[in-house]
Amino acid sequence: MSGGRVALVREAAEAGVAEAQAVYGQMLLDGLEIAKDDRAALGWFTKAAAQHHLMALNMVGRCYDLGWGTAIDKRRAAECYRIAAERGLDWAMYNYATLLALGEGVAEDKAAALDWLEKAAALGNAKAINFAGSFAEDGWVHPRDMAKAAACYARAAEGGDFRGAFNHARMLAAAGEIDAAVGWLRKAGEWGNAAFVAKAATWLAASDVAAFRTDGLAALRDGATC
Repeated sequence: MSGGRVALVREAAEAGVAEAQAVYGQMLLDGLEIAKDDRAALGWFTKAAAQHHLMALNMVGRCYDLGWGTAIDKRRAAECYRIAAERGLDWAMYNYATLLALGEGVAEDKAAALDWLEKAAALGNAKAINFAGSFAEDGWVHPRDMAKAAACYARAAEGGDFRGAFNHARMLAAAGEIDAAVGWLRKAGEWGNAAFVAKAATWLAASDVAAFRTDGLAALRDGATC
């Protein structure tokens, strides 16, 4: 975004346009074409949230959840997520479900977490679909269901989620579809952040699947350089 467009967004934000306030807050948080300022970002998200902008309310929650521009406060984060989730925002559903699953800021309640994940998944949220797959694979809430887990991971991968791509690759390898699995590992590397790629590389290097230790690891790293 050019400096001129940044100025236009800020002008609209200062004029009280909620969408502009949310966008300007995200720009400050990301530090793209403007100096990064987490505290100021939280301020703009808060202004937009006060006008019932759901993504801004979710982002206020993210700031409290992760300590962006403020001290970490999981309870306040959960409350922001809950309100935005109840008003229909899929990302808030996913974030609230995560805190419920971990028992952070709220009492641990994996059944409620899965309910929210399934709501977000129905709206097409790929991260929620992947997380629902983890519930099925690990047997949380309901008995372990590997077929359901594999289906969730496939959907999440197709939806562009890097963890979904990695998990889909694991399921494909277990089914003997090594070439397809390696292709999804390349996507996982391309889409994932540095921390994820490092953790995934460590897992692959120790995998019982020989092709993962060689071709899979190379594909992940190759994707990360794209």
